[in-house]
Amino acid sequence: MSQAATTRSAVATRPLGASPLGFGALLLGLTALLLLSVTLAVMIGPVPLAPDLVWRVALHRIAPGLISPDWEAFQQNIIWEIRFPRVLLGGLVGGGLAVVGATMQALVRNPLADPYLLGVSSGASLGAVAVILFGLSWFGAFSLSIAAFLGALLAFGAVYVLAQHGGRLTTGRLILAGVAVSYVFAALTNFLIYNADDGEEVKSVIFWMLGGLGGARWDYLGLPALALLFGTFYLVVQARSLNALSVGEETAATLGVDTSRFRQQIFALTSLLTGTLVAVSGGIGFVGLMLPHILRLLVGADHRRLLPVAALAGAIFLIWVDVLARVIVAPQELPIGIITALLGAPFFIWLMRRSGDALGGRR
Repeated sequence: MSQAATTRSAVATRPLGASPLGFGALLLGLTALLLLSVTLAVMIGPVPLAPDLVWRVALHRIAPGLISPDWEAFQQNIIWEIRFPRVLLGGLVGGGLAVVGATMQALVRNPLADPYLLGVSSGASLGAVAVILFGLSWFGAFSLSIAAFLGALLAFGAVYVLAQHGGRLTTGRLILAGVAVSYVFAALTNFLIYNADDGEEVKSVIFWMLGGLGGARWDYLGLPALALLFGTFYLVVQARSLNALSVGEETAATLGVDTSRFRQQIFALTSLLTGTLVAVSGGIGFVGLMLPHILRLLVGADHRRLLPVAALAGAIFLIWVDVLARVIVAPQELPIGIITALLGAPFFIWLMRRSGDALGGRR
């Protein structure tokens, strides 16, 4: 048997972490846990709500003729206008960050990679800070999200141009360009904050940069949901190439993967997905770093299994982090980024010590 055939066979027969039946049961279990998490997260708050009321209100709003309203107007407002959008947005952001984190770790072959490695979040932060401090409202209620997304696109373009070398993208240049762009955009953001006159605006900026879902509205859910569904579907379709790339450049090339072109495509997709999520939630770190490593213990490294599980588990995780953010210092609200950092920093240190030379990537 030739070396190419041997390599192809080794990758194809790699353990997938679970049998098809076990994987299906895991997906069903995570889906049920996600529905339970959504229900409980909507129930929990200063005004406690019964679980049946949560879904009766939801069914009434979706199909008004099915259920006659027998609840107070303020209860419907709390459930449908305040808590449901927030919980669903948390699920979308958490699922998206976990998917992007798993993909980035394969893309750059570094276990310490996460969605913010390439400077996209810094670009989004610059756009959002400019809107808050200068009161820009060209796009009405969507000005903050659109400015953050445009800032993410600008950062993505800068990293893409800087990382190019001879028409190719390499892992080392990608990481270095991302770090450089991140520092530049962070410096510009800090400059705007330093020169701001209004203390309340500065407070709003800092709160946004630490991440939160307090401004969630139904109007904000469409783009993140579309981005998550399309992005996850595309990445699962490309799972074979991701698996090969995570093993090594030579293996991927042997299996017919154009590594430079493939890396460009996935880099663009993950950057745009990250920008979309950061635009509606602010900077929420460590989700994409922690969860992929934990989930690989359950399903293995095959991205056909890892990515769908990451989407579900990431959604569940951030929903509960947001619940904690709402209740831990009630009636005040704690930025989600503080909690994820407190959870993620010890994990990062453990992973760094365990990985040894991971900061340099695999050779």
